[in-house]
Amino acid sequence: MIDLLDLAAELVDVPSESHDEGTIADLFERRLKESSQLAVHRVGNSVVAKSELGREHRIVIAGHLDTVPANSNAQARIEGDRLYGLGACDMKGGLAAQLAAALEVDDPAVDVSFVFYPCEEVAAEHNGLKHLFEVRPDLVQGDVALLGEPTSAAIEAGCQGTVRVKALYRGQRAHTARPWKGQNAIHRLAPVLERLSNYDGLRPNVDGCEYREAMQAVYVDAGVAGNVVPDEAILTVNYRYAPDKDSTQAEQHVAELLEDCDELIVDDHAPASRPALQHPLLQTLISRNQLAVKAKLGWTDVARFSAHGIPASNFGSGDPSIAHTRDEYVERNEIERVYSALLDLLKNGVI
Repeated sequence: MIDLLDLAAELVDVPSESHDEGTIADLFERRLKESSQLAVHRVGNSVVAKSELGREHRIVIAGHLDTVPANSNAQARIEGDRLYGLGACDMKGGLAAQLAAALEVDDPAVDVSFVFYPCEEVAAEHNGLKHLFEVRPDLVQGDVALLGEPTSAAIEAGCQGTVRVKALYRGQRAHTARPWKGQNAIHRLAPVLERLSNYDGLRPNVDGCEYREAMQAVYVDAGVAGNVVPDEAILTVNYRYAPDKDSTQAEQHVAELLEDCDELIVDDHAPASRPALQHPLLQTLISRNQLAVKAKLGWTDVARFSAHGIPASNFGSGDPSIAHTRDEYVERNEIERVYSALLDLLKNGVI
């Protein structure tokens, strides 16, 4: 049997910062072609390995190959049953579990598509999963999908939406020695910043999962010179919202809170995804492995599957709260638990 912690360490030692995934994609393609019973497809730096057995159900098991930039942590380091290194948590531990399952299964009870893709950690226009949906949707279709984002080997269902807006507040320039001649646009932000500081996000329960909404000011762009009353201030606000709202409702809610601005521009919007835990493949995975289930508070690529009518959840090793940190790590037992649960579902099928 493959030592999963060693495999994860091997993957950490392959540099794969966003836009530089060619080497690790080559590794996945080579291993899958040499040792798996699956048909392997390469699209750019995406690698897809599929069974074609005509089973009743197909599950998509997906993971991104890229990491954020290194932060003095490029090399793997194993201490006992813990692996440190760039991407150990997000998400090379999860990739190790997925790759090992792909190499092990030879006659799955359900059809499976393993999808390994680049550029998840950068702007959406570069996202490898988005690209596959556009150019080879046949490779990413399924009845249900599991994304290997770090969840500490629990199911984190669906995901919250995220909308980022820019609110423009206008004023009038004047000399700071005679400010009454103008209007300070920065000072106009005081009431809205107080509202944001006191914002108490809703905690809706959606399909048994409690989400937690939040709204934060993240940028202020203002100021002309050290002796000039500013005539313009742009406040950027990020709203994380639960999947009981659609995109229009989320934008309306932000607009209501920022109603005193002169102009509101939606800068970026990634819709939420409902938990959708009722599919028998997900029910089986959860019940047979006694997995904890909770809401995914961040946004992940499960929303891409959801947008195409494919129920999806997050299931991977690693603590999401330490992802992207210099000292991120992953525990052996979490990788092994994810691997065992995936392999059980593939070999034994639904309840």
